[in-house]
Amino acid sequence: MKVVLTIAGSDSSGGAGIQADLKTFENFGVFGASVLTVLTAQNTTGVKSISQIDSNFVREQLEMVFDDFEVAAVKIGMLFSNEIIDTVREFIKNLDIPIVLDPVFVSKAGSKLLSDDAVENMKSLFPYVTLITPNTFEAKGLFNFNENNNSGVEEIKSLPCKVLIKNIKKGTQSIDRLYSNENIIEFESAFLNSENTHGTGCSFSSAIAANIALGKNLEDAISVANKFVFEAIKNAPELGKGKGPIAHKKGFECL
Repeated sequence: MKVVLTIAGSDSSGGAGIQADLKTFENFGVFGASVLTVLTAQNTTGVKSISQIDSNFVREQLEMVFDDFEVAAVKIGMLFSNEIIDTVREFIKNLDIPIVLDPVFVSKAGSKLLSDDAVENMKSLFPYVTLITPNTFEAKGLFNFNENNNSGVEEIKSLPCKVLIKNIKKGTQSIDRLYSNENIIEFESAFLNSENTHGTGCSFSSAIAANIALGKNLEDAISVANKFVFEAIKNAPELGKGKGPIAHKKGFECL
C-alpha cells in the first residue's frame, strides 16, 4: 500500500485540513500519514482561533514519519507562519518524491490562514515541490495574477515547479489552468453554484497527491481529482450553517 503524507492544519469541524486530506487518502486506497502544523477552532461559518504548533515539534513529526515509512508523495496545506514554512522547507529540500503544495491563504468562510509576512516566504518552497495549486485569489497574492490582462503569467511560467490555478470562471464553466513551463493545459468542468465548498481545495490537492502516488501522471491525476471534487460538492450532505463540507465517499463512488 502506498503511503501519502499530509503536512497541514487541523479543522475542528472535520471538513478541511488534515481531516479532509485523510478522508481523501482513505477513499483512494492509500495510507495517510499526517504532520500537524496548527490547530484551528473553526466550523463552517469561520475560524475562531488558531494555535500554532511549535516548529521543533513539526520537524520531529516529519522525522518520525520518514524514519518509519517509505512515503510515495506529500501534500502540503496550511503552514501559517514563517517559522513553519522554514522548518518544512529545510526538510523537504532533501526529498526526491512528488510534492503538491496548496498555498492556503484564507478559509472558504473568509478567515485568514497565512500571516501577511509569510506570503513571500511561501515562494521559497517552490524549488522543492512538483505542483502548486493556488486559486485565483492566492495566485493574485503570490504572482499578482490577473486573468483579464495576463498579469503574473510570465513569472508563473518561469517557476521551477508546475502551477495549477483553480476556479477560473468562464461563463458556465470552471477552469483549472495548468502552467508547465511554456505549455498551458486547461481542465474544464461545469460551474456548481453551491455553498457546500468547505475543504474543496484541501481535498483536491490531496486527491492529486494520492493519484500520483498510485502511478498516474500529473495530468491524469488532476483530471481524476477534478471529477472527484465536482461529484463530492454535487452530493454534499448539507451540513452546518455556513460553507458546508463535501461528500468524500460519494465523490469517489461517482468516479
